[in-house]
Formats: sequence, structure tokens, C-alpha cells
Amino acid sequence: MAEFPTKDAILQWIEENPEATKREIAKAFGIRGAAKIDFKALLGEMEEDGDLRPRKPRRERDEGGMPPVTVIEVTGPDASGDLLARPVDWRGDGEPPVIRVELRPGDGDLGPRDRLLAKIEATPGEDQPYAAKPIRRIAAAPARVLGIFRKDSHGGRILPIEKGEARQWIVPLGNDNGARDGELVEAEQVGSKGRLGLPKARVTERLGDPAGPRAVSLIAIQQHGIPDVFPDRVLEEAESMAPAGLEDGREDLRDIPLLTIDPEDARDRDDAVLAIPDDTPGNEGGFVLWVAIADVSHYVRPQSALDTEARLRGNSTYFPDRVVPMLPDRLSGDLCSLHEDVDRAVIAVRMRIDREGRKLDHAFTRGLMRSRASLEYGRVQAAIDGRPDEVTEPLLETVLKPLYGAYAALRRAREARAPLDLDLPERRIELDEGGKVVSVAFKDRLDAHRLIEEFMVLANVAAAETLIAKRTPLLFRVHEEPEPLKLEALRETAEASGLTLAKGQVLQTRHLNRLLAQAAGTDQAELINMATLRSLPQAYYAATNFGHFGLALRNYAHFTSPIRRYADLIVHRALIAAHRWGPDPKIDGLSEADIDRLDETGEVISTAERRSMMAERDTQDRYLAAFLADRVGMEIGGRISGVARFGLFVKLDGSGADGLVPVRTLGEEYFHFDAHDQTLTGGNSGVVFAVGSRVTVKLAEVTPETGGIVLELLTLEDHPMPRARRSGKRGAPPRRKLGQEKARAAKERQVSRRRK
Repeated sequence: MAEFPTKDAILQWIEENPEATKREIAKAFGIRGAAKIDFKALLGEMEEDGDLRPRKPRRERDEGGMPPVTVIEVTGPDASGDLLARPVDWRGDGEPPVIRVELRPGDGDLGPRDRLLAKIEATPGEDQPYAAKPIRRIAAAPARVLGIFRKDSHGGRILPIEKGEARQWIVPLGNDNGARDGELVEAEQVGSKGRLGLPKARVTERLGDPAGPRAVSLIAIQQHGIPDVFPDRVLEEAESMAPAGLEDGREDLRDIPLLTIDPEDARDRDDAVLAIPDDTPGNEGGFVLWVAIADVSHYVRPQSALDTEARLRGNSTYFPDRVVPMLPDRLSGDLCSLHEDVDRAVIAVRMRIDREGRKLDHAFTRGLMRSRASLEYGRVQAAIDGRPDEVTEPLLETVLKPLYGAYAALRRAREARAPLDLDLPERRIELDEGGKVVSVAFKDRLDAHRLIEEFMVLANVAAAETLIAKRTPLLFRVHEEPEPLKLEALRETAEASGLTLAKGQVLQTRHLNRLLAQAAGTDQAELINMATLRSLPQAYYAATNFGHFGLALRNYAHFTSPIRRYADLIVHRALIAAHRWGPDPKIDGLSEADIDRLDETGEVISTAERRSMMAERDTQDRYLAAFLADRVGMEIGGRISGVARFGLFVKLDGSGADGLVPVRTLGEEYFHFDAHDQTLTGGNSGVVFAVGSRVTVKLAEVTPETGGIVLELLTLEDHPMPRARRSGKRGAPPRRKLGQEKARAAKERQVSRRRK
């Protein structure tokens, strides 16, 4: 009997005989009798692992067509909500065909990259040339890797760019997709997922030079799966749009001197503001405020191609060198952008406030506006500070000063409400034309910024209150209060810094603000602000109203940025439905489908928001690492921002970059990690590394591709690093610490049991 072949031997033979059937493969290796059963099972395993495309008898092959049964990979929904897929192994001419997946009850949820064994049928005359009926899900989506391709005589290897991922991936011969040495590539795992050895991969996409000017944000886009290419149908739909006019009963707001105030590098302008002293008797010192928001819902209709893509993206994602928009530029940069001296459709709210900034009443309208000016924050602030220019001077008395007067009133209302007052400056990374980081600084925080924020918050409150009163479904912006354990951790961090956070009362934002005020102006200010932020849960979108803890507001919904947030578009549709604007609110108002999947939409866009935040953070880390790459060996001050069993995280002065001091570099002794107190304690030296401690470090290693920064600790609280006594023993965990840890763990288990 012939020797049973290995997988590699089978693959090598098939490479030379690509059209062979299973019977021909078995014959080539002399497989007979009972061995055929094991051989068939091996081929089936290779097909499921993706090493081998499914074989079929020659009589079933049609030139350039699809086999009747094959493995397909889900790509996502189309504009109509149909699930689409592509063949995993396409050997025909041209691009792989698009396949519509016909799901049946019980097939379960499927998402991008899920793989199915499916029966394929031709569907001539339909949008998709083939339809697939799932037989079974054969495997989860294959593992993927983004990294640098290194070519060698056996094919190549991929060095992952994921921070902390040291394992390389092997690319067998013929699986490199033409990638060149040093290129950034995306690949997927092939073969069995064994525990031993390096994983094998097939290059699926070549992304070019990893040191290129646009590679940093491109890496984040690919790594986090952010959709960055609009389908043709979406672009065609956007290009077919015409500007809205006064049709369908829009109110003419063009005589109102609304204007926009945005950053210098604003890519879209979706909100305009105005303040007028209120002449209503009995409201001396009060104001009439206008907030007008681009009427995106006029263009993005429910269940359209634009709507499906916008919901999938959830929001725009912003990087230092580019933006991945939620909507095509025809809308975001043109028809829905409130440009100066151009008629634009809006949904606007007129609000009256008293001299203390309390909202007295409000009313929404659907109208047409014309912006008087497109201004920047710095330009507006300069005018108020006595340095107007040729554009702002004519607007100073009639438009800008009333805006600041209204802001002063809103600020008094804010102080009375006492929302959380975190002081976390926003970092600004400036690039030159070649994409290189030239400076890292913190953005100025001006009253002009705060003014717009307060106007937007009030408009968002008005939207939520209106829809609640009219009993119209909507998506709320929800922010719940901190969990008890996280609050206790914040309290202990405060106590370690010599500050206090009161116990034994229902937590309110004013209690946290008192802690922040204690820390203000001290060396502990940044630490306490960061610790407070970490104690808070993430805000999210939901159809149920749980209030907004951070803003100290009971009713809050996002209404003011529908160009870049899908949640705001849902709120706009809800307002259209609630007010019955237009001849048929069902056309662009909240649809039955919107209402039926409101909870699901909240989850989808909340996930998309977190995805964007992680991508933006990773991009920032890589740019900061690139900025520091030519400073290796330099000594820099910083503060310990986190403690883990494997080392210390240090936030560096100036750039604000985060680096790691590995525990192995701290000394030849045992270091006890206390997760509760967030400390590392030397078993012999007794030195304690704690969050908030001032340090001096040396830049030891910087890897821009991953954003990784490795540091060497030089001083702790201005004292040179103490060295452990050298002896045969590495020290032991302090008994007192271990005893405290066990007692604390037992107490927490007891509390947990009582709660249950």
C-alpha cells in the first residue's frame, strides 16, 4: 500500500494539477480501499481550513461559472438590507461575483468574514448574478493580521504591527499576492489553527510603504475595520441630489443673521448660531437663541443606500491627516455644509433663556437659512478681546457680543447645574506636507469653544424634551454614574494624593468637582483628572432614557451633528415625524423600520463610536512614537500613569505620550503587584512605585509602526533609583502586603455575596 500523503504533498501536487478532481488526487497517491475514507476526511479538513478549494466532478464545471456548492464569505449588507457574499476561492475571469445570501429561519446572525458552505444558483436578470442557500457555517471568520511583509526563499513572513504582538506569521510560497519586501500588508490565516508552530497566512491586500505619509491612519483604518470606501451606489445616490429650497412648507430664515463658528481646519459646518436680546416684558437680561442644524434627513432617506452606509459607519472618524466621513463629500462638504452666503436646508430651534441661563421655552422649525459668515474660534475670540478684523468688526456689536452675553447667562446656569468639570486638554498633532510630525502641542481652550458647546447642549436638551413630550421614539445619549468599585478606586487614589472624596451619600457630579478643585494647580491635577475619567463608564446610545450623569441632565439626545453622527440623523427624523413636517413625513421622517430596530441601532452606532475612538487613539500613539523616534537616549520627565504586573506606564511631559518601563528593568528583586492600590513594591529594597509618582526616564526604544515606547527609569520623586541588595535570593513578596490583599479579597467576596 502506498504511503499516506501529507497535506504539503497534496497541495504541491494540486499546484501542478489545479483542475484535478478528488478521485484523480486519490489515484495519483495510490489511495485504495478503506484508506479512501481517511483520505476524503483529510481533503474535507483542508477545505474547511481554507488550504484547498472545494473540488467537484468535471461534469459539474462550467466555463468561468460558479460550482453548485462552494464556500462563500459574507461581505455585509447592501442598500436594501440583503446579505451579500463572495466566493472564497474564485478562479474565473475578472472580479469575483457578488452573491446574495438567502437566509432562512434558524440560520442565525451572520456578519462580515463569516464563512458558509452554500448551494449556489444563478439568478440572471437580478442585481446579483448568484444566490446562495446556506448549508452550514463551516468556520468562524479567519484570523487576520496587519503587518510588515519580509520576503525570503520560502515565501515570507509578516511582522505584526499590533502593539505587544511578537509572534510572526509564515507566508508560504504562492501566498504573498505579489507583496514586496517591506510592504505593509493585510493577511488572513490559512491552514489548521494548531497550538504549536507559527501560524500560516495568505496576503489578501497590499497597503504600500508603512513609512508613507498616510500610512499611520491607514493602518488604524485597516486594523479596526473602519469602512473607508463608499460603494458606487452610495456615491451615485449622493451625486444625484439637488439643493433643497423652500418647497414643502419650509420657513424662510434667510433674513436671520446666523453664522458658523468652527476650528480652522473644519471639514464640515453643520451648526449655525445666533443670540438676540429678548424684548419680551418680564425677561430683562434674557436672550433669544437660535441653533440651526443642517437638514441631513432631507437627503439621507430611510433604507436608502446612503442611509445603510451611514448606519454601518455610525460616525465620522477623524485623524491628523484625513477624515473618514459618515457621508460622501457631496453631502458632508457641500449640500449639508452651512457655507457662507449659500442657501441651506436646516432644522432649527428657537429658545428663550432668562438672565440666569434657564430655558423658558423653545420651538423647532424646518427652514432655509443663509450664513452671514464662516468664522473660526480664534478669530471670534480675538474680536471679543479687542482685536477685530475686517470680517468680524462689522459683526462685533450686532452678532458677536450678544452671543457672548447669552453665553455668560448659560455659564451661570451651568454652574448651578454643576456638570462634571474635567480639565483634560486636547492634544494637537501638526504634520508637514510630507506627513511628518513637526510639533505636538495642546489645543487652546477659548471661551469661543465653550460658547458653542453650551449652545449645542441646550439644543440637544430641547430636542430630547420635545420628543418625550410628543411621545416619539428616539435615541438618547446615555451616561450612567460610576460603579461602586471604580468609585472606591478613585477615592483611594485621591487619598494617596492627600485629597478626599466624600463617602456615604448619593453621588453627584458636584462631589467629583470638589475633588477636581482640590487637585487644581497641584502636581496631582492631571492624575486626578485622569483617574476621575477612568472611573466613569462610557456614554452610549439607547432607546431608553437613563439620563446623562456627566452633564447632570435628565433628558439628553444628540441633535446637533447629523453630518458626522447617525444618532443625530435619527433624532432629526423623529422631529420630522413628531411635527408632521412636509406633505408626507413618512418619506424622510422616522420610519417603521427605524423604530423597530432602534435598540439595535443604538448598539451598532455605540460600537462604531468605540471603534473610531480606538482607531484615533492608536493613530495618535503612532504619530507620537514617530515624533520621539529620533530622540532615543534622551532623558524626559513624566509621571507614573498606570501600574501593572509587567511594568509601569509613564506619561511623558510635553508630548503627553505614554511609555512602558518593563518590570525586568527595575532591579534584580521580586516586585509585588497590588492591583487594589495600584503599586509595585520591591521585595528587598522596599521601594514603592505608585500611580502619580514623578519620575525621570530615558527613551530606550521607540517603534513608530506599533506606537510602542519603551523607557528606562532613572529617578523616582527626584531620587536616583535604589538598587536591591544583590544576594542569592530575589526577595519575596512582603508578608504584610499579601495579608492585606487576602483580607481585602475576602471582604469583597463577602460584599458580593450579600448583594446577590
